[in-house]
Amino acid sequence: MVGQGGERSPFAVTLTASQRRFLKRLVRRPTAQQRQVTRARIVLLAAAGLANAAIARRLGIAPNTVGKWRKRFCTEGLDGLADRKRSGRPRAFPAAVVAYAKAVACELPRTRGVPLSRWSLPELRAELLASGLVTDISTTTLWRWLAEDPIKPWQHQSWIFPPRPRLRRQGWGGPGPVPAGLPGSGARYR
Repeated sequence: MVGQGGERSPFAVTLTASQRRFLKRLVRRPTAQQRQVTRARIVLLAAAGLANAAIARRLGIAPNTVGKWRKRFCTEGLDGLADRKRSGRPRAFPAAVVAYAKAVACELPRTRGVPLSRWSLPELRAELLASGLVTDISTTTLWRWLAEDPIKPWQHQSWIFPPRPRLRRQGWGGPGPVPAGLPGSGARYR
């Protein structure tokens, strides 16, 4: 297909009515991501018959970018305009190590023989190193793993209300409901 601008593209873009409506709505949406809007404009202009160079000049982008999105739309349709998964940096620790660290953080330290009421990051690091599962790990990595989890049982807080002085004198000193038979329990004995 020869478009305005001279170059011939092997990828001719033809749109169905629903695809055209979707792309036009995407371009007009004020909350749309700019990269998605640019991709939609490329496809709309390509469907209008413009060449890659003309589209690039009109949108102020590189012709290679226009060619990339034209090709992706022709081969994959609207799904081709979405971002692809990026490989990124490979994981330094397998998922089993992350799960084990979270499991240890959820336990009380005394169950592992550590004389603490709750784990600190350095103590948790020392416990993981002692387990032999990892050879080295930073407290920052542990913090990141624990912070990314939506459920944080290691941050559980409980409120302990001091018992009433009269109950303490009568030998009851814990939180919770008043045991039956003590004043304030509601139980009456004759």
